Amino acid sequence: MSLIGTLLGYVLTVFILVLVVRMVLDWTRLVTTGPAWLGQARRISHRATEPVIAPVRRVLRPVRAGGVSIDLAFTVVFFAAVVVRSIAFAL
Repeated sequence: MSLIGTLLGYVLTVFILVLVVRMVLDWTRLVTTGPAWLGQARRISHRATEPVIAPVRRVLRPVRAGGVSIDLAFTVVFFAAVVVRSIAFAL
């Protein structure tokens, strides 16, 4: 394994974890408002992931299913990060 591939793999692992945190915090916002630190954690996770998701969202608009909107950009970015991570660790 190369050092660059390993470092890229670890960076992508952290990015995937932040994506999962964003997903969970967005779901909990639907249930309850929660304490103040929860809002701060939500803002940090959005700030870290939105620069990657926003360009994809401009191409893939959210799909409306009744009153629910499914964000395909998040799903595409998540799976792309997983695939690129596995490639990076294989280098």
